[in-house]
Amino acid sequence: MPTKTLPRRIDPHAAQAVLEVAERLHAMDPEWVVFFREVLGVEGIVRRTFSDPEALIQFECTPEYARIREMLEELRTRQRELPAARETQRVVTVRMPRSLHETLKVEAEQMRVSINTLCISKLMKLIDEQERQSLNTKAASQDGGTGADL
Repeated sequence: MPTKTLPRRIDPHAAQAVLEVAERLHAMDPEWVVFFREVLGVEGIVRRTFSDPEALIQFECTPEYARIREMLEELRTRQRELPAARETQRVVTVRMPRSLHETLKVEAEQMRVSINTLCISKLMKLIDEQERQSLNTKAASQDGGTGADL
Protein backbone atom coordinates (compact mmCIF):
# COMPACT_ATOMS: atom_id res chain seq x y z
CA MET A 1 0.00 0.00 0.00
CA PRO A 2 1.59 3.32 -1.03
CA THR A 3 2.16 5.81 1.73
CA LYS A 4 0.79 9.28 1.27
CA THR A 5 3.27 12.11 1.57
CA LEU A 6 2.29 14.50 4.31
CA PRO A 7 2.08 18.14 3.29
CA ARG A 8 5.00 20.29 4.30
CA ARG A 9 4.03 22.66 7.06
CA ILE A 10 4.88 26.32 7.11
CA ASP A 11 6.94 27.62 9.98
CA PRO A 12 4.44 28.78 12.62
CA HIS A 13 6.99 31.32 13.84
CA ALA A 14 7.09 32.88 10.36
CA ALA A 15 3.29 33.10 10.27
CA GLN A 16 3.26 34.72 13.71
CA ALA A 17 6.05 37.15 12.73
CA VAL A 18 4.11 38.24 9.62
CA LEU A 19 0.99 38.77 11.72
CA GLU A 20 2.94 40.87 14.23
CA VAL A 21 4.27 43.11 11.43
CA ALA A 22 0.72 43.49 10.08
CA GLU A 23 -0.62 44.30 13.55
CA ARG A 24 2.04 46.98 14.12
CA LEU A 25 1.20 48.58 10.77
CA HIS A 26 -2.55 48.30 11.45
CA ALA A 27 -2.07 50.06 14.81
CA MET A 28 -0.67 53.05 12.88
CA ASP A 29 -4.07 53.37 11.11
CA PRO A 30 -2.70 53.56 7.56
CA GLU A 31 -4.79 53.96 4.44
CA TRP A 32 -6.08 50.53 3.44
CA VAL A 33 -4.15 50.61 0.17
CA VAL A 34 -0.91 51.19 2.07
CA PHE A 35 -1.69 48.27 4.39
CA PHE A 36 -2.54 46.06 1.41
CA ARG A 37 0.62 47.02 -0.48
CA GLU A 38 2.96 46.57 2.51
CA VAL A 39 1.41 43.34 3.80
CA LEU A 40 -0.36 41.50 0.96
CA GLY A 41 0.99 43.22 -2.15
CA VAL A 42 3.49 41.75 -4.60
CA GLU A 43 6.42 43.14 -2.59
CA GLY A 44 4.63 42.84 0.76
CA ILE A 45 5.79 40.95 3.84
CA VAL A 46 3.54 37.95 3.14
CA ARG A 47 4.97 37.27 -0.32
CA ARG A 48 8.52 37.97 0.80
CA THR A 49 8.16 35.53 3.70
CA PHE A 50 6.21 32.87 1.82
CA SER A 51 7.81 33.13 -1.62
CA ASP A 52 7.18 29.46 -2.43
CA PRO A 53 3.66 29.04 -3.92
CA GLU A 54 2.96 26.01 -1.72
CA ALA A 55 3.95 27.89 1.43
CA LEU A 56 1.79 30.85 0.39
CA ILE A 57 -1.22 28.59 -0.12
CA GLN A 58 -0.70 27.04 3.29
CA PHE A 59 -0.28 30.45 4.93
CA GLU A 60 -3.57 31.57 3.37
CA CYS A 61 -5.29 28.77 5.29
CA THR A 62 -4.00 29.94 8.69
CA PRO A 63 -5.73 31.97 11.39
CA GLU A 64 -2.93 34.55 11.00
CA TYR A 65 -3.89 35.16 7.37
CA ALA A 66 -7.58 35.36 8.31
CA ARG A 67 -6.72 38.00 10.91
CA ILE A 68 -4.74 40.00 8.33
CA ARG A 69 -7.74 39.94 5.97
CA GLU A 70 -9.94 41.13 8.87
CA MET A 71 -7.57 44.03 9.55
CA LEU A 72 -7.64 44.99 5.86
CA GLU A 73 -11.42 44.91 5.77
CA GLU A 74 -11.58 46.97 8.98
CA LEU A 75 -9.36 49.65 7.42
CA ARG A 76 -11.43 49.61 4.23
CA THR A 77 -14.64 50.00 6.23
CA ARG A 78 -13.24 52.95 8.19
CA GLN A 79 -11.95 54.69 5.09
CA ARG A 80 -14.68 53.92 2.56
CA GLU A 81 -14.99 57.33 1.00
CA LEU A 82 -11.58 58.86 1.75
CA PRO A 83 -9.08 58.86 -1.13
CA ALA A 84 -5.67 57.38 -0.39
CA ALA A 85 -3.22 60.19 0.32
CA ARG A 86 -0.04 58.24 -0.29
CA GLU A 87 -0.98 56.23 -3.36
CA THR A 88 -2.17 57.70 -6.63
CA GLN A 89 -5.52 56.42 -7.70
CA ARG A 90 -6.20 55.33 -11.26
CA VAL A 91 -9.44 55.37 -13.21
CA VAL A 92 -10.61 52.37 -15.20
CA THR A 93 -13.64 52.58 -17.46
CA VAL A 94 -15.60 49.37 -17.67
CA ARG A 95 -18.27 48.83 -20.31
CA MET A 96 -21.05 46.50 -19.20
CA PRO A 97 -24.62 45.65 -20.11
CA ARG A 98 -27.25 47.93 -18.60
CA SER A 99 -28.76 44.99 -16.70
CA LEU A 100 -25.46 44.27 -14.94
CA HIS A 101 -25.05 47.95 -14.06
CA GLU A 102 -28.57 48.06 -12.60
CA THR A 103 -27.88 44.91 -10.57
CA LEU A 104 -24.66 46.41 -9.17
CA LYS A 105 -26.43 49.68 -8.45
CA VAL A 106 -29.18 47.94 -6.45
CA GLU A 107 -26.65 45.79 -4.57
CA ALA A 108 -24.54 48.86 -3.71
CA GLU A 109 -27.62 50.75 -2.49
CA GLN A 110 -28.63 47.80 -0.31
CA MET A 111 -25.13 47.67 1.18
CA ARG A 112 -25.06 51.47 1.50
CA VAL A 113 -21.80 51.79 -0.44
CA SER A 114 -20.86 53.29 -3.77
CA ILE A 115 -20.80 51.17 -6.92
CA ASN A 116 -17.05 51.85 -7.05
CA THR A 117 -16.53 50.47 -3.52
CA LEU A 118 -18.67 47.43 -4.32
CA CYS A 119 -16.74 46.70 -7.53
CA ILE A 120 -13.35 47.07 -5.83
CA SER A 121 -14.48 44.65 -3.10
CA LYS A 122 -15.68 42.14 -5.67
CA LEU A 123 -12.48 42.43 -7.71
CA MET A 124 -10.25 41.96 -4.66
CA LYS A 125 -12.21 38.91 -3.56
CA LEU A 126 -12.23 37.42 -7.06
CA ILE A 127 -8.51 38.05 -7.57
CA ASP A 128 -7.70 36.54 -4.18
CA GLU A 129 -9.71 33.40 -5.00
CA GLN A 130 -8.28 33.09 -8.52
CA GLU A 131 -4.74 33.59 -7.23
CA ARG A 132 -5.21 30.83 -4.66
CA GLN A 133 -6.60 28.49 -7.34
CA SER A 134 -3.75 29.35 -9.70
CA LEU A 135 -1.17 28.63 -7.02
CA ASN A 136 -2.92 25.32 -6.24
CA THR A 137 -2.81 24.39 -9.93
CA LYS A 138 0.88 25.34 -10.24
CA ALA A 139 1.79 23.41 -7.10
CA ALA A 140 -0.12 20.35 -8.32
CA SER A 141 1.61 20.43 -11.71
CA GLN A 142 5.01 20.79 -10.06
CA ASP A 143 4.53 17.62 -8.02
CA GLY A 144 3.33 15.64 -11.00
CA GLY A 145 -0.32 16.55 -10.69
CA THR A 146 -0.92 14.33 -7.69
CA GLY A 147 -1.37 17.13 -5.21
CA ALA A 148 0.46 14.94 -2.69
CA ASP A 149 2.55 17.77 -1.28
CA LEU A 150 -0.34 20.16 -0.82
